[in-house]
Amino acid sequence: MSTLELGHVTDRKPPYKYSSLTRVGFSDTDAQGIVYYGRYLPYFDSARVEYHRHLGMLKMETRAHEFVMRANTIEYLAPARFDDLVEVFIRVSRIGRTSVTYDFAAYRVEDDLLMVTANQTLVMVDLQERKAYAIPDSYRDQIAAFEGEDLER
Repeated sequence: MSTLELGHVTDRKPPYKYSSLTRVGFSDTDAQGIVYYGRYLPYFDSARVEYHRHLGMLKMETRAHEFVMRANTIEYLAPARFDDLVEVFIRVSRIGRTSVTYDFAAYRVEDDLLMVTANQTLVMVDLQERKAYAIPDSYRDQIAAFEGEDLER
């Protein structure tokens, strides 16, 4: 199993401590040649996977409890275009009893222009019961060790 990450630890944009790189593909753009608004979601998903990979929390075995998307808020500030290199900063800003909130900020690398910000809240659910389930302390502790004082609990 490869441990190569598409992201890295960074102190460039506090309070973010991790970022992931992606390049805009032709299929990500619309008729105007800019990134179609819905294509940012896969960029955020990729950053979240790399964040968890970095923390050693990327496990793919079948589990009885998983995180599911509860809310997603995005603000579009500037367009990205084909072949732009985009750096997506990610952090966990809050861990509640059953939910985790991620913050994202996507910058065009060439000129460090902030293009998109987002917040996503995921809820841990019992897959059989389809009900919210308390997040294990081990998960909380790993995130808290990385995020430090910037994490709201």
